[in-house]
Order: sequence, then C-alpha cells, then structure tokens
Amino acid sequence: MTKFPVSSYTAPSDLLSGRVILITGAGSGIGKAVAIAIARYGATVVLTGRNINSLENTYDKIVHQSSPEAVICPLDLELATDADYLELKNRIAIQFGALDGLVNNAAILGDRTPLNQYKSELWEKVLRTNVTAQFQLTRSLMPLLEQSSHGGSVIFTTSGAGHSSLVFWGAYAVSKCAVEGLMRGWAAEQENLGKLRINAINPGATRTAMRSKAYPAENPTDLKTANQIIWAYLFLLGNDSLGVNGKTIYAQ
Repeated sequence: MTKFPVSSYTAPSDLLSGRVILITGAGSGIGKAVAIAIARYGATVVLTGRNINSLENTYDKIVHQSSPEAVICPLDLELATDADYLELKNRIAIQFGALDGLVNNAAILGDRTPLNQYKSELWEKVLRTNVTAQFQLTRSLMPLLEQSSHGGSVIFTTSGAGHSSLVFWGAYAVSKCAVEGLMRGWAAEQENLGKLRINAINPGATRTAMRSKAYPAENPTDLKTANQIIWAYLFLLGNDSLGVNGKTIYAQ
C-alpha cells in the first residue's frame, strides 16, 4: 500500500487540460469538491448523481470560476441498469470520443447496527450502490477509458471501515472491502496492457454529511475538509501517476 504525503505533490495549473473526467456523487461532499477542483485544473467534468439540483449547483460553481463547461448526466446508482450505463457511454462517446478519468466516489452509509439485526433490503441497497453499480459503470466506460490519449485513470473510493472490519458498520464495511478487492483484481488484469491504471483513495476522516451521520457526536471542525485531500485525486488523474496501478492512497 502506497502513501503519498500531502506535502509531496503540487499539481501544475494545466495538469488536466483537455481531459474529460466523470465523477459519481458530484453533487455534494468529496465528489463536489473534486469536480470543482479538477475543473479548475482544466478538465471537462461529467457530473453524475441522483439529485439534479445538487448537480446544477456544482455546475454553477464550475462556470463561476471560468473553468471548462461541465456536463450534467443524472444517474441513480441504486436503480440504474446496464441499458442506462450503455446510454451514458454512448453519450460520452458521441460528445467527446473518449474518457480520460473515472472517479467512483458515490456511496451510501446504510445503518450502523449489528449484522444479526441488519435488514436484507438495506443490505442489498448498500451493496448494489457501493459495489455492483461501480462495477457496471466502470465496465461500461472501460472502452472509452482505453481510448484516452493521456492514459486513462480509474479511481475507486475505499474506507478505513472496510480495512479494519469495524464492528456495527454492516453492509458499508463489507462494501468497502469488496471495492478494494475489485480495484486490485481489475488493476492486476490491466497490468502491462497500456497506460490505463486503476487505483483507490481512502479519504480518511473528512468533514462530510456521511461522516456526520456516522459520528453525530463528533466535532466536524476537528476534521480535514474535502479540499484538503484534493491532491490525491489530482495525482492519480494526471500524468505524474502513469505507472501507478493497483495502489491505495491514504489521503490523511
């Protein structure tokens, strides 16, 4: 597992110029912060998420900073089908021809409760959103990522809840274990086939709505903000990470 200290990487201002990057969960939290930041570094961002109003807010902030105009593609990972992912792929192919980056950021928490009290319906919802949908989306977009002239980059989002098998984290912890395995398996299959790389980021304790829900008694001002971990996403999406594959970066 690879660690990159925050002080070790400074991105050039044109790092992502001319690149097209899709982010799930771009309407809030880390996804929103990453979308705004990578647009500032020159990327055209494809914004996906369930809430159109939230996506429009992210879009407006990108426009306000005079970055390349983003594209809004509403997508509900819990309900999306293979046909929906194919439609998204075709839209990107027609509009851009290729995709340079995919940030699998969206996830849901579910309940923090003992496994023997976990509801089957919620279990299926969390695993579908956090794992199955990410597999389906990534698989659908892989042909476009392989066509990237910059060397495509796929980022999955993992969590300490999965690494440490934290008690009472239920389906969420299991989903993050699965995402880590999915990333490593896919990266191994991709090794030596080209410039496309597949990695993961563990954001750590970050000031988000999901964190607040998980730890309601915690003082959010004690946590780092989403903007303080942007460096990890910039590193993995830019050319400085060419050759980095199958790694997890701890953005702490």
